[in-house]
Amino acid sequence: MPGTVLLLAASPMGKGCLVDAASVLPVLAAVPPPVLAGTDTANVVELADPLDPQAVLTRLRAAAVAPGPLTLFVAGQLQLDRRQRLPHLALARTTPPTVRYTAFPWHWFREELRLRAPGSTTVVLDLRADPETWDWLRGNVLDCGPAAAVYGRIAPPPVRRAVAAPSYMRAVATILRSGGRPAIERLHQAALARIAGDGEVGDLVLTPFGGPVGRAVPDAPGIPAVAPGAPFALAVPDAFRVPVGPGLSPASAAPDTSDVPDTSDVPVTSGAPLSSVASVTSVASGAWALADGPAASDAHDVPRAPRPRVPGPVASVPGVASGGPDRRDSDPHVAISTAVRAGRHADADVLAARLEQTAAASYGPGSEEALHWAEVRADLAMFAGDAERSCRTWMAVADARLEAGQPVDAPAVEAAVDRAHHQWGRIHDVPRARELGPAIAQLRGRVPGRREGALDHVRQQLRQLQTQG
Repeated sequence: MPGTVLLLAASPMGKGCLVDAASVLPVLAAVPPPVLAGTDTANVVELADPLDPQAVLTRLRAAAVAPGPLTLFVAGQLQLDRRQRLPHLALARTTPPTVRYTAFPWHWFREELRLRAPGSTTVVLDLRADPETWDWLRGNVLDCGPAAAVYGRIAPPPVRRAVAAPSYMRAVATILRSGGRPAIERLHQAALARIAGDGEVGDLVLTPFGGPVGRAVPDAPGIPAVAPGAPFALAVPDAFRVPVGPGLSPASAAPDTSDVPDTSDVPVTSGAPLSSVASVTSVASGAWALADGPAASDAHDVPRAPRPRVPGPVASVPGVASGGPDRRDSDPHVAISTAVRAGRHADADVLAARLEQTAAASYGPGSEEALHWAEVRADLAMFAGDAERSCRTWMAVADARLEAGQPVDAPAVEAAVDRAHHQWGRIHDVPRARELGPAIAQLRGRVPGRREGALDHVRQQLRQLQTQG
């Protein structure tokens, strides 16, 4: 099965630039696609200094739904938005006041990768953080989700307003160009060894969590690493220790992942085609409209809440085992995923509906536990091709969050409205779409979202629907 590779290099233009991210793309692009992917054949998509976060989202989503292994190479600059203090990957037009609208929210990586099968996704990062983000990293984790194995480094801002080079990513590309494809762990350690000679030992080293902290390379003091494993964590020098979760440090034993959402086995059934095998598509920028393309307004711009508690026994679906010693065997997310893969969409929805009802009875209809399963049902309706049901469910989730007092610019609220808007645009039954239009417009008026012109788009679509029979 061919692999998929996404090469993304982005940094702001002008004096706010901390790293010349795009300078590494020619070196990466010179590596044969199968070597980049670690597969016999590969599709490669290249994004060089993109302007629009939605253009990046479109390419990321297309890569995320492709079958086979996925490898992301991301070089760039991290900045926080001023309103919500969330990390973003700065793009070409990003400035400190416009991060929220011109940069790529980091949690979109998590959302787009969350449905991939565990073990099928590798993320290689070489990032520079501005001073605010560097401070933010002292108490927070830059997460790509439980399904992705993350390698790389995050470096502090360069001194004296210099523009740094993505030396870690360049080292990775140089090693791959030399022939052969070492295992990702060996590739990561070899790249760290190369940059250690340049004195770059104060960085945050990113590696999958799986054991106690050790040395990445014997001759590279100050750069610790951890053994390979599935969950993501940070391993950093003792002088700059970053917590990886409640009560955890990088040197502690493997973390408890029971609260990590795991819907990674649910397949996505559609997506934009990638470039042909062993070819490279270069995208410098791109326009995006709410109603067009696989991105649309289903922006997935909110991290999932922790895995909801499931009170009582888990309901089963026909043909799906719900017991066994492995936690995943009794995980309702796995049972739902299995049903979807088998095409039993109704069975999957029945199970999710039971879990939603049980959670609502135990914790309240507006609880995160109940809303989680409502969101799952909205996604299940999308997978089943029922855009109207998906739209109505996302609208109900948005209304519930607003009624609970969540602000209109909360990521979870914006995401629910964005997805409702997107699914409304995919309703082919004109009378049904026309019926839902006013409610979508009213909701959009309350929650405009990040994309300018969203409400105008709804009104335009409504006018067009009025003229259709």
